[in-house]
Amino acid sequence: MKTSVFGYSSLGLPIIAYEFRNSGPEVLILGGVHGDEVEGVLAAQALLGRFMESFPYHLNLVLVPQFNIEGVMNKTRGNARGVDLNRNLKTKDWSPEVKTPRYHPGPAAGSEPENQALMKYIDEKKPKWILSLHSWHPVLNVNGDCRAEAEVLAKHTGYKIDDDIGYPTPGCLGTYAGLERTSPTLTYEIERGQDHAAILKMHVPAILEALKVTEKRK
Repeated sequence: MKTSVFGYSSLGLPIIAYEFRNSGPEVLILGGVHGDEVEGVLAAQALLGRFMESFPYHLNLVLVPQFNIEGVMNKTRGNARGVDLNRNLKTKDWSPEVKTPRYHPGPAAGSEPENQALMKYIDEKKPKWILSLHSWHPVLNVNGDCRAEAEVLAKHTGYKIDDDIGYPTPGCLGTYAGLERTSPTLTYEIERGQDHAAILKMHVPAILEALKVTEKRK
């Protein structure tokens, strides 16, 4: 395991990544894109604990448990500038319209340093699968060719698979990486309010099983 700085936040805080490289497909797992969605952060941290004990996968996996470090610290959806990082990426459908402060897209597409680091990583490494851990209503939102992983997750959790989250999401990661590029992206919406024990029991084992599918990607 190697610890690295994935990028920096709007206030210059380091975004820490944990790399587990074992000669296989590149995989990125993100937690804390929205800092107030603690369930995703808990799941990512639990995965880190499991990987540090054992990493049997033939994968080059990068885990970022607290991507929006400012949001996690402040318990806010956006970063310290109030920008929703999942509405700020340079997609064809990015819009400067601020429908509500909670979904603020930022002053320009890709304006936030957190996303600049993320876009650089995606464009350079071209991961074969991106798993973004959130919390909302239970759903596995698929963008790009990662339905096989979604089916494993659905089998273990009972969550539905959907290629449409149900409302517009301009500037989101699924569009940027999964639809406009070649990195299939699964936005994993853990049930909001689920306790730590349930996350450990249900979601962590499900993700570990899904990674076995990703090992087969070329």
